[in-house]
Amino acid sequence: MAHVHPRRPSRRVLTAALAAGLALAGAGAAPAAAAPTKAELREKIAKQSATLKQVSEDYNEAREQLTANENKIKEIRTRMPALEKQVTGAKADFAKVAASTYKISNLHEASAVLSQPGPDNMMRRLGAIDQLTQRRQAKVNDLTTATHSYAADQQRLATEVARQEIQVRDLGKRKAAIKADLDTFYTLRREVYGTKDSGGGGFTGTVPKVSGQAGAVVRFAYQAIGKPYRFGADGPDGYDCSGLTAAAWRKAGKSLPHNARMQWNNVARLQRGGIAAGDLVFYTDLSHVGIYVGGGKVIHAPTFGEKVKISPIGMMSIYGYGRPR
Repeated sequence: MAHVHPRRPSRRVLTAALAAGLALAGAGAAPAAAAPTKAELREKIAKQSATLKQVSEDYNEAREQLTANENKIKEIRTRMPALEKQVTGAKADFAKVAASTYKISNLHEASAVLSQPGPDNMMRRLGAIDQLTQRRQAKVNDLTTATHSYAADQQRLATEVARQEIQVRDLGKRKAAIKADLDTFYTLRREVYGTKDSGGGGFTGTVPKVSGQAGAVVRFAYQAIGKPYRFGADGPDGYDCSGLTAAAWRKAGKSLPHNARMQWNNVARLQRGGIAAGDLVFYTDLSHVGIYVGGGKVIHAPTFGEKVKISPIGMMSIYGYGRPR
């Protein structure tokens, strides 16, 4: 079944919603009779947190795309010197063959070659001329191919550099906007809860024994419990959801992009009955991901204002299950 990604709310809508929540929480912002209850404010905070989380994952995806583009530019720049050398060599080879062809094509020399007595002599001379002509054409082809490859990479490099400049500007604007919204969000949290983050401390129980790469992932996840959710972070002092899963699997020697949707495209899909500790559980429209640790539990970085914790696997609507390839 195809999954439809709901449209992300615009930053303008988000900012307005956050500002409205803050105004409601402020002292004297409304008559006493109209003041929202604690439950209403908590619900508002939860909704705003979910919205911010989606915006944060969009930012992570854009950042991953920028990284991929930077790697592409490095790859092209690495190829350029060899291509340039290839063009120079092809030009030199072509010049040598062209000079030889010019000499043999001179009427006086051609006449001398062809006037050698005996049919065998003539056939050999004609063969030599034909071979030289073929060599010349081959060098023309080599030069054409090398020149086209070099020109194509030059154009590709210019295109990617221009795209990179746009991506850098866009990311800068997104980051500034998200940070401004977070300031408003955390102010509202302090008004309601008296603190920026809520949640417990580190894990003090017994970590399940899991072997192999999955064991490294599970141990990492347990060690992260109690660390705060942080925008765009992959440790060691805080994590967002895809930052935690990427960091855990990096500990096991596998690289995952820092974005839940991109991680979904980098895993082998599993059925519910086939998952094991260390596998990833994806939620709701791919805006959240956690690490399955066995016993029907996942460890995840929930959302803004909370800390990494253990939760039931069915804490929200499940999108799918996967194991990094």
